[in-house]
Amino acid sequence: MSGLVSDTAMVMAAGLGKRMRPLTATQPKPLVRVGGKPLIDHTLDRLAEAGVGKAVVNVHYLADALEAHVRERAKPSVLISDERDALLETGGGMIKAQSHLPDPFFCLNSDNIWLEGPRSAFHDLSARWDPDAMDALLLLVPHARAANFAGKGDFHMDPTGRLARRRSGRIAPFIYTGIQLVSHRLLRDAPEGKFSTNVLWNRAMEEERLFGTAFTGHWFEVGTPEAIKPTEDALKRV
Repeated sequence: MSGLVSDTAMVMAAGLGKRMRPLTATQPKPLVRVGGKPLIDHTLDRLAEAGVGKAVVNVHYLADALEAHVRERAKPSVLISDERDALLETGGGMIKAQSHLPDPFFCLNSDNIWLEGPRSAFHDLSARWDPDAMDALLLLVPHARAANFAGKGDFHMDPTGRLARRRSGRIAPFIYTGIQLVSHRLLRDAPEGKFSTNVLWNRAMEEERLFGTAFTGHWFEVGTPEAIKPTEDALKRV
């Protein structure tokens, strides 16, 4: 775990994968293959390469198939957070799994594909982490490093790294990669049941405790079937 502030990551894998239909009609989105490998294995492989030893993976949609797949892994070791009875979204999912998560912990989506820069995404976050000032630290990428992304961006970032939402009528220069480093302080007094992490981020922004850091690698948006081939073509050129 050299250079990392946590040895544990929560991997969000419980979603319904509606944007990836029809490929998710019979399989969960994390098992959709890109470049010959399920999406979740791209994520788990990056964790293992960086030295993150444990992954807490939440499951809901077609949970049996996903659980059987991830349990075959040795690195990182996988613990299942079972949401079969009720999908809790990103915020509720973290709260359900909180007892298995150290402070701080990495949290990332299960459908991320990225190429590392000079150091891993998790080392980038660890180097920037300041527990006295931050409730969460989001890994952000500028538009030039975000393949297949056609949106207006997510965040503005000031010189200290503090974040603000995209302003109306503006292009925000930074896109959230789906990867963050989270303090348990972010999770305090959370709503019960199903809710989005955005609820917690909004409070952290009001308290000036939501920060970002710019990713030094290259990130791929793989949210729809149409994004798969361009991503595979780009990976072949590496």
